[in-house]
Amino acid sequence: MNKLIFYTVLFSFLSLPGIAQETAKKWTLDDCIDYALEQNIQLKKSKISYEESLVDTKEAKAQLFPSLSFSTSHNVVNRPYDQSGTNIVNVGGSGNYATSGGSNKTNYNGNYGVNASWTLFNGGKRLKTIEQQKLNNQIAELDIAQNANTIQESITQVYVQILYAAESVKTNENTLKLSEAQRDRGKELLAVGSIAQSDYAQLEAQCSTDKYQLVTAQATLKDYKLQLKQLLEIEGEEEMNLLIPELDTENVLSPLPSKTDVYQSALAFRPEIQSGKLNIEASELAINIAKKGYMPSLSLNAGIGTNNSSNQDYNFGKQLKYGLSNSVGLTLSIPIYNNRQTKSAVEKARLQSSNSELDLLNEQKTLFKTIETLWLDANSAQEQFVAANEKLHSTEISYNLINEQFNLGMKNTVDLLTEKNNMLAAQQELLQAKYMAILNRALLRFYQGEKINL
Repeated sequence: MNKLIFYTVLFSFLSLPGIAQETAKKWTLDDCIDYALEQNIQLKKSKISYEESLVDTKEAKAQLFPSLSFSTSHNVVNRPYDQSGTNIVNVGGSGNYATSGGSNKTNYNGNYGVNASWTLFNGGKRLKTIEQQKLNNQIAELDIAQNANTIQESITQVYVQILYAAESVKTNENTLKLSEAQRDRGKELLAVGSIAQSDYAQLEAQCSTDKYQLVTAQATLKDYKLQLKQLLEIEGEEEMNLLIPELDTENVLSPLPSKTDVYQSALAFRPEIQSGKLNIEASELAINIAKKGYMPSLSLNAGIGTNNSSNQDYNFGKQLKYGLSNSVGLTLSIPIYNNRQTKSAVEKARLQSSNSELDLLNEQKTLFKTIETLWLDANSAQEQFVAANEKLHSTEISYNLINEQFNLGMKNTVDLLTEKNNMLAAQQELLQAKYMAILNRALLRFYQGEKINL
């Protein structure tokens, strides 16, 4: 009984809003990426476009087979001024008309037919169209991969910005604590007359400034978390809780792959490059398809039909029987002059092929430019990290000495605050270089074909 009461109380305690929020899921970078790859709307639309291309391929393959259709028409013909007392009847649906006796001036005619058509030859246009459509399927699939890559890169950039902002908040919190301690110490020195009132006012002003910097850093962190929620398309007002990984100097200063190796690897697998190559192949097929317009086409046609009329002496079944007719025939179409349509189609296809080649060249140059920029930024950030680390070490030593002297009344407030601001600036420079190096190194390896990993 006591155990039951204990677990009941514990469950109620964990159900409180504050406790539930603390025990809520903490998102890692992999969690964010996996969620986005499943839920992103743009990615879902790309998958729908791929499914549409598969339907187009099925339609292109179906053109190899004959088509079959049924048609029927029903007409009521009224001849109000017919004085002959005869009715005009369509005989056998052949287009020949005969007259029959009777005084009815309103007749009903019904026609029924089943028609089949099969293109036997059109210069191989249908087969080439199927090949082209298969290439379009691959291009649509590559578009999915390209959108997925873009999403992963965007999420990684915002995620790293959140890590930077979170550590910046911690730095500002420590700075504020330090400022408050200095203010309290300054109050003691003021009481014994070791510093002037103006010096103490400067310490209070610095404390207020550090509070403002902390609030600004916290607002920046919330803004980046909001951007991540929007990228993941997560609704709700609750703020995302992220699992902050431990990133040490080894993560920052790990060796970078060469630009050439990254570029060659990217050329082999990046979807935008593969899509560009397939677009060139599809354009060449389009030229071939357009040239088929110069070729003759041969089609087989067959049909069976019958009719009935209201002024016949036979019943409905016999009318359908006696009106039955069959037909079969070949249709040969030889293009002679079609107002330059085929020639224009060929010229446009060739121009599109040239455009596709230029698109591929542009994608290759853009890819190299991106990789080169990532490599330079990563390399510069690593060098800045080393320099900022040394600078922070020296400013910390200088600040500690000045702070001790200030506590002894040997240094004024201006000297203390100057060294403190120098140390804070060095801390911010170190953080910026650290996360810039981590981000660009991760993206650089991603372009080389590795999974994004900080």
